[in-house]
Amino acid sequence: MKLAVIGTGYVGLVSGVCFSDLGNDVTCVDKVNEKITMLRQGEVPIYEPGLKELIKKNTDAGRLQFTTDLSSAVKEAEIIILAVGTPSLPNGEANLTYIMEAAKEIALAVDGKKIIMTKSTVPVGTNEKIENLVRKHTAHPVAIASVPEFLREGSAIRDTLGPDRIVIGTENEAAQKKLIELHQPLTENILLTDVRSAEMIKYASNAFLATKISFINEIANICEKVGADVTRVAEGMGYDKRIGSSFLRAGIGYGGSCFPKDTQALIQIAGHVDYDFKLLKSVVEVNHDQRFNVIRKLETILGDLSGKTIAIWGLAFKPETDDVRDAPAFEIISSLLQRGALVKAYDPIATENFKKNLLHLDVTYCQTAEEAALHADALCVLTEWKEFQETSLTDIQSWLKTPNLIDGRNIYSEEQLAKTEFVYYSVGRPNMNNGVREQTPLLSF
Repeated sequence: MKLAVIGTGYVGLVSGVCFSDLGNDVTCVDKVNEKITMLRQGEVPIYEPGLKELIKKNTDAGRLQFTTDLSSAVKEAEIIILAVGTPSLPNGEANLTYIMEAAKEIALAVDGKKIIMTKSTVPVGTNEKIENLVRKHTAHPVAIASVPEFLREGSAIRDTLGPDRIVIGTENEAAQKKLIELHQPLTENILLTDVRSAEMIKYASNAFLATKISFINEIANICEKVGADVTRVAEGMGYDKRIGSSFLRAGIGYGGSCFPKDTQALIQIAGHVDYDFKLLKSVVEVNHDQRFNVIRKLETILGDLSGKTIAIWGLAFKPETDDVRDAPAFEIISSLLQRGALVKAYDPIATENFKKNLLHLDVTYCQTAEEAALHADALCVLTEWKEFQETSLTDIQSWLKTPNLIDGRNIYSEEQLAKTEFVYYSVGRPNMNNGVREQTPLLSF
């Protein structure tokens, strides 16, 4: 099939590249000329494992093109994929300005029968607004469908090519058949539904996963007070098929481009129909507070943080991505600086993106993990990069001025810590906190 993908962010670029890899003729469109120039030269504006290689493969095969010319791309395509950003407004609502502008441009360019497939995450009712807008600007038959994405940054290609399910929401039978044909090579698990339900499925899915994360973090906080180990608790919960083991890893909370934005948007969607979504509000509140446990534990160890040097390992909101949107590191570092601490930070990939969003704060950015940790009063691990997990704790101890370690992602084990002198705090593992790592001995009967 001939596809035009409008928007080359995470969703648009990965979707377009993967559809081309399935044998479709794909043109990716973006207004930013620098981004298109970069992509044409084989460079990738985002960090996503395997994406650069897949772009080269399909560009060389002639199945993948990049352009700023939306009109030409739309005219050539059977299916137009809307993957434009819908960032949050100050009140938490989704900003639909960009997607509506793109929809109008598409409408003005169509010259025949087309399908507009929305992959952007949009509030319930948005696709109806898109349809009304399109019909105002063209007499050509255009079918509208909502096909939300469920990819995760860091594993986006794998998630796109091997999805758990595909959701297709449309009231147009011909468009439905065409979209089934497009997606069948990916999975047999295709759910057909109306547009509004498809829009809600995306929000409901992300809100539920965010709820699991906040729930296990609350359990972790209780574990620290009662002497239980959250990793064992989560393991025991995960064996229950009704619960499952995913998203039950305690830490410093979720971040990124989806969960924070989508939970706030769903709260606003509920509010617009006079429903107070108390549960989701609590999920957001718990997630925000969780990241400050790092500060509280540092103060437990060091007392007044003024003048103390704190090393930060990890700026991205998760490993295998350079995305720093709503990363916990922002608020943690800002809070440290407000307390008078000196901050040295390192991330394998995301440092430059982080700098752009924190220009006004005095942070020392380091080229290596060792440089960040050297002579620091404490080290805080905020992202579970493999590099950090594989670094010798003996080396880390030798780099630090004092052996204080806050493990915000529970990446170190008792075995790794056994021969060290760390004052160590993790999340929900009290038997390993404060340098006391011995398990309670089993009683003999």
